[in-house]
Amino acid sequence: MDASLRAFARALGTPEAGLDLARAALLIAEVEHPGLPVDDYLRALDLLAARSGARRSDDPLHRLHRLREFLFEEEGFRGNVEAYYDPGNSCLNDVLDRRLGIPITLSVVLMEVGRRVGLDIAGVGLPGHFVVSARVGPAAVLLDPFSGGALLTPESCAKLVSRALGRRVALTPALLAPATKRQILVRMLNNLKAIYWQREDWPKTLAITDRLLAADPTLVAVVRDRGTALTRLGDYRRGLADWERYLTERPQAPDAEALRGELRRTRMLLASLN
Repeated sequence: MDASLRAFARALGTPEAGLDLARAALLIAEVEHPGLPVDDYLRALDLLAARSGARRSDDPLHRLHRLREFLFEEEGFRGNVEAYYDPGNSCLNDVLDRRLGIPITLSVVLMEVGRRVGLDIAGVGLPGHFVVSARVGPAAVLLDPFSGGALLTPESCAKLVSRALGRRVALTPALLAPATKRQILVRMLNNLKAIYWQREDWPKTLAITDRLLAADPTLVAVVRDRGTALTRLGDYRRGLADWERYLTERPQAPDAEALRGELRRTRMLLASLN
């Protein structure tokens, strides 16, 4: 296990209340940026909080609106609609450098800067789109960081989800429930895995699947995908072991028969190399 993966696994070994979301997100970004100066970017979040001036207000709602104005109008954080699938959009350091991101990383910026100015902002993992919910007194305010911190209602959230999924969706209270930090990190990892898989970047796919399994060892489909990355990289023995584990735990999976065929072909290839 490399040092970056060990550091990520240690970060996730912390209970939810003490889990440092920003640090863990930056450790994910090390897959794209080896040797990333994580502490420098944590200080960049501290500096944004200090420069925002949001702490000057005792009213949480005023504090929230000041932070929205600072991040999205003055600092120019915005959604990267031109290059949505650029892996940098999923790397917190790149988002801080470029002021560009996707919904989940922009939400992490708002959550983490908000935490530093005394606001309680949680992520909300809607299907197909990530937003935040800020607790201000007895009420919760929904915002869309991808759209400049726009205020949302449950009705507009339903429209967002329907547009993202291409079909009408009934928004239930469960869909608006706050996401845990671990859930946020897993979603970030899944976004990167999809990008690297599409690019056939197997070393980075392998690094991401290792981190997904550090976050949740029960993700058996990720074990299958790690096996594919390993076999593409020529590490047939470990790849076959992952595929065998997947087939043992999911013998009736829709892709089980196709994977058994791939496993047989790979065993034959491995035998021919011995």
